[in-house]
Amino acid sequence: MEKTTRHAYALELKMLGEDGRFAGYASVFDVTDSQRDIMRRGAFKASLKARDYPVQLLWQHQWESPIGVIEQLFEDRRGLYVEGRLLLEVARAKEAHALLKAGAMRGLSIGYAVKRARRDADSGLRELLEVELWEVSLV
Repeated sequence: MEKTTRHAYALELKMLGEDGRFAGYASVFDVTDSQRDIMRRGAFKASLKARDYPVQLLWQHQWESPIGVIEQLFEDRRGLYVEGRLLLEVARAKEAHALLKAGAMRGLSIGYAVKRARRDADSGLRELLEVELWEVSLV
């Protein structure tokens, strides 16, 4: 079985509606994370193209706690852009919406498996060149 990896990013929320709709970046390219990994442009392309089912929107990486739906998900020059909708009839989604509105929820995190990477011998940084995206979580 492939090892699940998670990257957490400061939430770059571009929009949050009263109906639970939101937009922002789930991953940003060319930023070194706390694990000394760098997601590179194009890393999600194959995974997004080959999907047979939608990427899940979860609460805190808990597969048993979906909180909404992802309506758009694509790479642009900056990173992995997501537009979604929290299902406000779901208790955790309603809680997440309140936390987002108050600015208390501070990040998105992605769950994925590394398909292709390379390590820079001088810096020790790992460049993620291709990943299989499994889920996006509010954290």
